[in-house]
Amino acid sequence: MDLLNTLLDKGLRRELPTREEALAVLATSDDDLLDVVAAAGKVRRHWFGRRVKLNYLVNLKSGLCPEDCSYCSQRLGSTAGILKYTWLKPDEASKAAAAGLAGGAKRVCLVASGRGPTDRDVDRVSDTIKAIKDQNEGVEVCACLGLLSDGQAERLREAGADAYNHNLNTSEATYGDITTTHTYADRVDTVQKAHGAGLSACSGLIAGMGESDEDLVDVVFSLRELDPDSVPVNFLIPFEGTPLAKEWHLTPQRCLRILAMVRFVCPDVEVRIAGGREVHLRTMQPLALHLANSIFLGDYLTSEGQAGKADLEMIADAGFEIEGAGEVTLPEHRVGGGCGSHEGGGGCGSAAQPEGGGACGSTAQPEPGEARTDLVAVRRRGAGTDLAPNA
Repeated sequence: MDLLNTLLDKGLRRELPTREEALAVLATSDDDLLDVVAAAGKVRRHWFGRRVKLNYLVNLKSGLCPEDCSYCSQRLGSTAGILKYTWLKPDEASKAAAAGLAGGAKRVCLVASGRGPTDRDVDRVSDTIKAIKDQNEGVEVCACLGLLSDGQAERLREAGADAYNHNLNTSEATYGDITTTHTYADRVDTVQKAHGAGLSACSGLIAGMGESDEDLVDVVFSLRELDPDSVPVNFLIPFEGTPLAKEWHLTPQRCLRILAMVRFVCPDVEVRIAGGREVHLRTMQPLALHLANSIFLGDYLTSEGQAGKADLEMIADAGFEIEGAGEVTLPEHRVGGGCGSHEGGGGCGSAAQPEGGGACGSTAQPEPGEARTDLVAVRRRGAGTDLAPNA
């Protein structure tokens, strides 16, 4: 297929595809899907080999968010039965992080719900970062606290943060349809603040909210322009109790095409399969590793992921290997920006992102787009509970 040969060549040269080419990837047929994965997989292996970076989420403050993001189980007015608790103490957060690090994660993502941190909140998170780094040599830490005010990114960097995440989520044209309490421009500003402070910028998207192919291409092209080190790709979890509870539009094939498009547009960037991989990719998760070079280990913010052991087995069975703590994530030409020489890339899902859910393993064969509420399991373990985390 001439399209895939062209995109492969451009990916190896870090050349931006045209919008028409990116749209054509999303429009490919299921018959061509394996060819699409193979071409994008060559780009992935060229820049990242067969390494898979593991990241671990710690939800520092769950629920009770004043923002109205339609996709989020922690939003204002959400009736989803999620865990709700205020700030974890530094030692509690460090203990939670240790479980993920013991499972093979090299980056800890500290997430807190809310519009954005107060200066006191930044102090809290700074203390938590120091606690984690004091107890875990070489660990990377990403903060995800919402919209940043002037000077806060610099303070997080001084405290030892390596990266900051804030997702664009969807196209600028449709952003007002999913959130009214802040703007798309607010999100862009926060990513730029993180970048300007010397933090590794992490920013991604959410697919499955009813957006068009054009919206998906728009947001990925906007991300390419912002030039983050990491692009997490979330697949909407339609939580009961949120406005998007009935938005079940994704199939495993659609998810793979989206990941391939992101890889072609952002060839040398860490692409992470984030929230929703278990729910929407299901048994096709191993194939997605040929497109993305990073995943979250274990549970998400307010929902459960598949067992951490299953994640590790999946990676090994698919012929990939876990990226070691001493290995550099990004290609050489991208290293030395925000994170220093030993890390780069990464980040966590936004404080108001959808979360991956549920235990896989259902043998039912759903129709395309059929609601799979059986795969959405609210998190009841780990941070904020007395139960051991999944890692």
